Amino acid sequence: MTSTRRAFVTGIAGAAGVAATGLAAACGGGGGGSSATPTAPAATGPTTLGKTSDIPVGGGQIFATQQVVVTQPTAGAFKGFSAICTHMHCTVGTVANGTINCPCHGSQYSITDGSVKQGPATQALPPKNVAVSGDSIVLEP
Repeated sequence: MTSTRRAFVTGIAGAAGVAATGLAAACGGGGGGSSATPTAPAATGPTTLGKTSDIPVGGGQIFATQQVVVTQPTAGAFKGFSAICTHMHCTVGTVANGTINCPCHGSQYSITDGSVKQGPATQALPPKNVAVSGDSIVLEP
C-alpha cells in the first residue's frame, strides 16, 4: 500500500471512530455504563422563564434551554421538573392530557408530581425550583 493510500485509509478509519463515538454519546449509549446527564447552564440567580398565562391549566410548557418543564396541574399551582427524561436522557417533547411526554421511547410523567405514568422510565422527573413573581414564572437556582 502506498503511503498516500495508507494515510487516506487511516484518516477514514479515524474519522469513522470519532463519528461513532459522537453518535453513541448523543444517543446516551456507549456501552460503558456511563449515564452522564447533560448539565444545564450555570445559573447565578433567578431566571425568568415566561408568563403564568403561557402555562395552561392541566398542561405545561417545556423550556429546553433551561432544561425545565413547568406545569399547572390546577389553577394557580405551578410545578417545575427537569425536562430530561430519566430513561435515556432525552429532552421531553410535549405536555398533553395530564402527562409530560418523552418522544424518544414513550415515557410519560405526571404533571402533578413528575412520577412515572408509563415506562420504560422507572424514576420520576426530579423537581426544579420554580416560583411566581408577579405574572412571571421564575426558575430559582
